[in-house]
Amino acid sequence: MAKTPTTRSRTTAHKSASYNLDEQVGFILRQVSQRHTAIFAAEIGSQLTATQWAALSKLAEAGPCSQNQLGRLTAMDVATIKGVIDRLTARGLTETGPDPGDGRRLLVTLTRAGQALVEKMSPNALRVTEETLAPLTAKERGVFVALLAKLR
Repeated sequence: MAKTPTTRSRTTAHKSASYNLDEQVGFILRQVSQRHTAIFAAEIGSQLTATQWAALSKLAEAGPCSQNQLGRLTAMDVATIKGVIDRLTARGLTETGPDPGDGRRLLVTLTRAGQALVEKMSPNALRVTEETLAPLTAKERGVFVALLAKLR
């Protein structure tokens, strides 16, 4: 006949395998993300959401691309990137047009206003990163960003 654990042994086992929320990577990442989001809001303000900024800055970096490709480049799913581009186009910051190399595909392009906004906001966006990483030394910043990239 197998013995069932006593209350004392269950309590001891529970303590040795206890879960401390403050030590969990997901909880810490969420707190860091909340801090970063607050810094982004302070620097970029109500002009753009983080996903809108990602789309605009990637278009400035990569040039015209399909909505699907832009979604992949910015880690957004199909529905999210479509909504982002619809809103940016409604604001006159992006436009879509046929791909000269493939008439079946539409390319998303920055408008002059979109390009001007990227140029204007880029220093603010750089400050977001600087302020987010401010508690770290230069060496720690490099290690931290490298480790985060490894976790992607």
